[in-house]
Amino acid sequence: MKLLALDSSSIVATVAVVDEDKIIGEMIINHKKNHSKKLMPLLRQLLDEVEIQIKDVDAFGVSIGPGSFTGIRIGLAAIKALAQIENKPLIGVSTLEGLAFNLPNSKGIICPILDAQREEIYTGLYKWEDNQMFSLVDDQAISAMEWIDLLKNRPESIQLVGDGIEKFGPLFKDHLGEKVSIAPVISRMPRASSIGSLALGKLLRGEKGDYKSIVPHYIRKSQAEQKFGL
Repeated sequence: MKLLALDSSSIVATVAVVDEDKIIGEMIINHKKNHSKKLMPLLRQLLDEVEIQIKDVDAFGVSIGPGSFTGIRIGLAAIKALAQIENKPLIGVSTLEGLAFNLPNSKGIICPILDAQREEIYTGLYKWEDNQMFSLVDDQAISAMEWIDLLKNRPESIQLVGDGIEKFGPLFKDHLGEKVSIAPVISRMPRASSIGSLALGKLLRGEKGDYKSIVPHYIRKSQAEQKFGL
């Protein structure tokens, strides 16, 4: 089964085609957030390179957030249109879950962190057991210091991943010391292959999804919505 996935929830634009056995192809651009212009050409280039037509794709996967509200909307609009036209399943995956999946079979727990602005982060906790990844704490928006205080009470080692490392990594290291480690640079950015592999796994386990049912996973309201009470 071939699944086409994309993630545009951050500055990174990434698309991939995966099946049960391998990553067939993946492209990543980590330069300037201009997804309205970059995403679809990137997708078309990938399909050309792997010699697959859109009609040959069996299902679609997409990162639904949290992250950039605009980026999430652009990615969802693009993938929903394709899923509707082709009448194929569409599976949504948390951006944070996708980031955690970048660190397969890690020891301890994985803590993805994204900069949510206003000294807050989007985060959660994940753990690998028996070659499967599980969520330990639901995705949430929380102040960095409040989250650090909660992590102090956990006995496990913690591995950070995500673009929030640049801003908040030193703060985590200062307060958690050797208990926390930072993922390599190559693993910190969203990857469509991780979103695709997770989406394919969900689909094969019987999870249903289509273009009508997938909604953004913003977690919190935008700053404008909070300001005007929307």
